[in-house]
Amino acid sequence: MADNYLGKKMEDFLAGKSSAPKRTMSFAKLVAKNRSYRGFDNTFTVRADQLRRIMEVVPLCPSARNQQVLRLRAVLADEADKVLPHIRLGGALRELKLPLQGTEPRAFIVICSTVAEDKYVNMDIGIVAQTMLLQAVEIGLNGICIGAFDKQAVAKSLNLPHEPMLILALGRGAETIRTVEISESDSHNYYRKDGIHYVPKLPLDKLLLK
Repeated sequence: MADNYLGKKMEDFLAGKSSAPKRTMSFAKLVAKNRSYRGFDNTFTVRADQLRRIMEVVPLCPSARNQQVLRLRAVLADEADKVLPHIRLGGALRELKLPLQGTEPRAFIVICSTVAEDKYVNMDIGIVAQTMLLQAVEIGLNGICIGAFDKQAVAKSLNLPHEPMLILALGRGAETIRTVEISESDSHNYYRKDGIHYVPKLPLDKLLLK
């Protein structure tokens, strides 16, 4: 019976019928697709279960000294207007006043801390923010980390018991984003040309210490 079972599993695998989840993207490609989107498709609505799936990775993340002081607040479309007036996107492209009208994010995850900000809290925030954004890309969404926002206004608008430290905007990206290799002497500012958002990046060889 065991032989028949294993034989059937092998036949299913060879026929592409394996019940195991298929890996659709390598980790490197997942990281490459995880770009910062400043414009979103407003015809697409992010669901509560999608935000929860993104947040489910947080308890799995490392935590400095295992403090686990971060707290999360999901914000869906019905509450998005409580956050939108208090955030700023595209600091290097101030003349564009991003996000452009009609491309505003309509879903957020607000990251708070139960203790005062310090290097350990900042370390945890960076880890969970990147991990959640990678999970968002894995399920077909896009996002951006927002550090430029009015903390007091957001806390008051959402009635938060703790000060917000970082906000993730999430949705279906409505931009074309490309990375471009630069040298250390080139400008590191992102820019737009012919409707494409370019992100300058140093190659690995420039990052290695000798």
